Amino acid sequence: MASNKKFDVISIGGAVRDITFYTNRGKIFSTPDNLTAQKMLAFEYGAKINVDESYYSFGGGAANIAVSLSYLGLKTAIMARLGNDHDSRQIGLNFKKARVDTDLIQIDDQSHSGLSFVLGLDKKDKDHVVFTHRGANDNLVFQNKKMAGIQPAWFYLTSLSGPTWLKTLRLVFDFANRNSVRVIWNPGVQQLQAGKKTLNNLLKSTAVLILNKDEAIELVLSGIKVGRRSPTFLNRPLYLLNILKDWGPKLVVITEGKKGAWAFDGKKIYRQKARKTKLINTIGVGDAFGSAFLAGLILTKHNIQKSLEWGMVNSASVCSKLGSQDGLLTLAEIKNKL
Repeated sequence: MASNKKFDVISIGGAVRDITFYTNRGKIFSTPDNLTAQKMLAFEYGAKINVDESYYSFGGGAANIAVSLSYLGLKTAIMARLGNDHDSRQIGLNFKKARVDTDLIQIDDQSHSGLSFVLGLDKKDKDHVVFTHRGANDNLVFQNKKMAGIQPAWFYLTSLSGPTWLKTLRLVFDFANRNSVRVIWNPGVQQLQAGKKTLNNLLKSTAVLILNKDEAIELVLSGIKVGRRSPTFLNRPLYLLNILKDWGPKLVVITEGKKGAWAFDGKKIYRQKARKTKLINTIGVGDAFGSAFLAGLILTKHNIQKSLEWGMVNSASVCSKLGSQDGLLTLAEIKNKL
């Protein structure tokens, strides 16, 4: 990569090929005694199932973020890991089309590119089951040598996986701290499972921590003692915002689905209602919100309320389209919808 190359944002995390398919052959069963899985989707064992419709698209947290930010007019690159295969070439072409710089993409000759199968029974039903093969994403590493001469203003850090995710995470923050790069962070499943004790020092170096409410509850429960109190008090975003802000991030953002989003910078609580939209898809909605929120912070000179509104407009658009990237808006389109 050329020396002294500047970017508004480098997204770090996953990139996958998505395949969405629909069939009405499945049956939904209620399993209320299983608190972590209260509904099950079943198919006849050994049957050959006809698929009514299939849809090929692109996904992965870092990929969605990079494409969205590029649409919004920011100079963007992605750091992700792909296999040496047909899917990686298709993913690369998608980045090229979106004008996302791909020089930091790593090619893994030993692993296949990540792949997700999204199974739905009906387009009218927003719920689905996702089968994910992380593939090469599990082997992503942060390469300091590759970053020589690269000057990002922001890292957008998404879900990391695999055996070395913590080492990679620490290297990202170490580089950011040494080079005055601000980090917006949406922790993934393995990060949330590791909890506050593992993430504590990293949270203190985070410029923006962005989570949905369920993620926020999981992270908070890893770091507080509930005692005899019912943990239901954590259903209130105000509690979550205050607790997480005390852990060190400069700004905490929590999304709450159709109820909107909240933000807290230690001085003021911000709230933005969700926009009414035709709900077709929920995959990639959080990425659409987060990317537009960051674009808002950058382009409106840290107007938090306006940035929340940008996030809501972009996420509502993605909700109305199949796939995690098809509904992403340009800067002009967002401004027209405000």
